[in-house]
Formats: sequence, C-alpha cells, structure tokens
Amino acid sequence: MKYLIAFLLVMVFIFIGEWVSSFSRAYIPSIFISAILFIIGFWTFLPKDIAVQASFGDEFIAIIVPVLLVHLGTMMDLKQLADQWRAVVIALTGALGAAILTMVIGTILYDWHTVAATIPPLLGGVVSTALMTEGLQAEGLTMYLALPVAMYILQNFIGYPMVSFMLKKEGNRLLKEYDPTAQTATNTEEQKENKQSQKFIKMPNQYKTSAFVLAKVAFVGLLAMGLSQLTNEAIDSSICALVLGVIGHQVGFLEKNVLNQAKVFNWLMYGLMAYIFSQLNTVTPQILKGIILQILILLILGVLGMFIASSLLAKSMKMSTPMAFATSLTALCGFPSDYILTSEVIQHLTSDERKRDYLSDHMMPKMLVGGFATVSVASIIIASILLQLL
Repeated sequence: MKYLIAFLLVMVFIFIGEWVSSFSRAYIPSIFISAILFIIGFWTFLPKDIAVQASFGDEFIAIIVPVLLVHLGTMMDLKQLADQWRAVVIALTGALGAAILTMVIGTILYDWHTVAATIPPLLGGVVSTALMTEGLQAEGLTMYLALPVAMYILQNFIGYPMVSFMLKKEGNRLLKEYDPTAQTATNTEEQKENKQSQKFIKMPNQYKTSAFVLAKVAFVGLLAMGLSQLTNEAIDSSICALVLGVIGHQVGFLEKNVLNQAKVFNWLMYGLMAYIFSQLNTVTPQILKGIILQILILLILGVLGMFIASSLLAKSMKMSTPMAFATSLTALCGFPSDYILTSEVIQHLTSDERKRDYLSDHMMPKMLVGGFATVSVASIIIASILLQLL
C-alpha cells in the first residue's frame, strides 16, 4: 500500500505544477512549483526515499536517461545538430563568464573556499557537485560541505523562471517572423527525407509494436554507452545517445518522436522528474538558514556573468539576446529541465502544430546542446581545476 501512496503523492505534486504552469501560461514553470512542493514535503511528511518507493530508483534512471536522450535525437536532423556549434560556444562562454565574475567579486565578499565550493554546482550538474563535496571532505574542509549541495538546489529555483521567461521572449519573436509558406515547404522536404530514410528498413506495421520500438531505442542507447566507454568516456554517453538518436532516425531505424510512438514518453519523463526532485531531500532548513544569503549573492553574480558573456556574443553568433542568454542559463537546469521548460513554453505560446514544430526546430536543439555543454563539460572541467586549488 505504501508504494501506491508514494506514487500517488509524486503524481499529485507533478500535476499541481502542470496546472499552475497552464494557469500562468508558462510564466511559472511546472517544475518550479513541483520542486517547491517536494522540498516542503521533505521538511514535513514525505519519506526521503519516496522516489524509490514510487519505483523511480537508481536502476530506473540508469535505463531511462539514455533512452530519453535517444528519443530527443529523433526529433532533430544532422544539419540541425551540426548547426548547434554556436549554441556550444555561447553556453561555454556563459559558463566561463559566470565563473570569472563570481571569483573576482565573490572573493572580495567571502573567503576563497566559500567561492570555490559553490562555482561548479552553480554551473550545473550533480557530478560536479559530488566532485566538489568529495574534494572538500578529502581536504578536511567539512565546514564548507553544505555549500555545494545548497547551491545545486537553489540555482534551480532561480534558473527555472528565468529560462522560461527568456524562452517566451524568443518564442514570441519567432512567431512574429513565422512564414506559413516557408514552413509548408520545409514540411514537404521533411516528408521527402522521411520517405527516403524509411526505404533503408521496411517492416509491416503490424510488427511495429511498442515492445519492438522500445527494444530498438534500448539497443541504440546501449550502443551510445558502449561508444562512450570505447573513448574512455572522453565523449559523454549523453552526447553519444543524442547523436546516435539523430542518426538512427535519419537512416530509418528509429521513428521520429520514437517514445511517443511507443506511448511511454510521459511516463518516463515523470519518473525522471520524480527522481530529480527526490534529490531535494538532502537540504534541510538548518542547512539553508546559515548560508542562504551568501549562496544567493554568489548565484546572482554567476547569472550576471552569464548574461554579460552571452549578450556580447549573441550578435556574432547570429542569435537574439534572449536566446543566447537562455542557452547560457541551461547551466542552471540541464537535462531534462531544459527540455521540459522549452516544451512547456512552446505548448503555451501556440496551439498550431506547425507553429509548434517551427518553434521547436529553432529553440529545442540550442537548449539541449547548450545544456550538455555546460553541465556535462564546463562544470566538470571547472570543478577539476578548482579542486586542485583548494
């Protein structure tokens, strides 16, 4: 019975967030509200292992993350992916700008260890947070252990609304430029490409069951993990999964929006969200009470650094300032939050499916690739450097 109760509570907290987002037309992101509900719940009545009780534990996550990333790859084509080098440059520059401004001004306000402990989690990623926590412990700096975790949690609360706001500005700008004639031509080209790619592998529809579709996605996800291991993880498995998802769709092995074809996408996303929200159980009111002010000041400095760096590069990278800033802000959310926030904004900006496709083609690849660049690359590199300077 307790497992079903745990599942019920998880879904209630998630759908309340969705309802608030719908009511506010995405100005208040659903994951922002759900995160607040979870943290209040952990401070009151929720069991710390609610995600595990609801069946969304470590084993579940190890399976669905590569599967979801392969799915997202099927939503793009190779040209879209290749064009995202600008998003990578913007995201990495934004992360560098955040680190520099936080170090320069932060060390004037606080001691070096306080600043160093918060920069990697400020730039996103549970891996960099864990690296910094372990490093502080190894150096005997236990009085700073709460800082990385607190920053990792609080940067989400700042990042979610800001990303949503910037994406809405960009979405409204794109809708003003929307040309139905050009979009129709684009759709025709996509249909031709899909027909050509499907010639690679032919199979009667009665055999394309949900289980068969999921088996194909799992196979591609497994290839991605194997490829990453062959490079000694020099190439992150997340990037491999995304790229192989793109290729798998281009050659006709995977359908577009493949997990929607199997009718399991929402279920997997909710499970991933539940797991991420469960990480909020590590921050208590006692931990936040003594450090929240310095965390917020350092966080504001980091966001300001991202804004300055991305704004300076926006024009040369052929992006609007809101889009460039949103791409940099992926450091504050990462996958899957960047996907959820972008999808949510698109859904609320228009009900026209062609316009939604248009917005998704322009915004989604930048957000996904930017998130990988900051969370999977920049934050870990910066954490490794700072660990040597503790």
